[in-house]
Amino acid sequence: MKHENLEKLIETIRILRSPGGCEWDRAQTHETLRPNMLEEAYEAVDAIDSGDINNLKEELGDVLLQVLLHSQIADDEGQFNIDDVAKMLNEKLIHRHPHVFGHVKVNSTDDIINNWDKLKKEEKKDRKSAMDGISKSQSALMSAQKISKRAVKTGFEWPNEKSLYECIFSEFDEFKEAESEHHKQEEMGDILFAVVNLALRHGIDAEQALLKSNKKFMARFRKMEELALKPLEDYSFEEFDALWKQAKRELN
Repeated sequence: MKHENLEKLIETIRILRSPGGCEWDRAQTHETLRPNMLEEAYEAVDAIDSGDINNLKEELGDVLLQVLLHSQIADDEGQFNIDDVAKMLNEKLIHRHPHVFGHVKVNSTDDIINNWDKLKKEEKKDRKSAMDGISKSQSALMSAQKISKRAVKTGFEWPNEKSLYECIFSEFDEFKEAESEHHKQEEMGDILFAVVNLALRHGIDAEQALLKSNKKFMARFRKMEELALKPLEDYSFEEFDALWKQAKRELN
């Protein structure tokens, strides 16, 4: 299969970054494009969630644009190019799939994941701690999940669900007893971290669970705004409670 359009796109990016190209594109650096990388990735995820295939195609193009721009910037500085990126990724994928490209036998997806982790560990020999290599740029919730998964793989986890609940409740008690704002913030973080571990224990993606709750809350709030007979600012707590329940019933 030929990838003529991909090659044309790579050439377009090269022209935009070249002398006489686009002033904006030429001015970009890895650092200035950092927010764009995050934004485009989130928009692609939104497209996946919406089920809009045409929008997904467009958003994946925007993600690809970021990859090509960063690769062209590196190429301009004599560091690497898009072909080097593709070569490294291809070699990594082949190395981490010995059950496909080698002679390793697997019996389940668990075997595949275990092999992946083992090979990744061999590749990252410079990492001394299980906590090394966790992204500092992802959301705090995603980081908490990653940290917890790494800890669990070493065997460091609650012996049963009862002990985990006890930990969560004790964190609430410590939050109630906290006196300073700094201490309260610290204890709130401990509550959230413990709850993430509860989600992990049940195989729940805490990030996705919270995103769904956010969407549910916004939908109910918008329904409340539709049902309100006066400005929401004029509602008492009891009136808000009744309006919320009405919105919930209508949406269900």
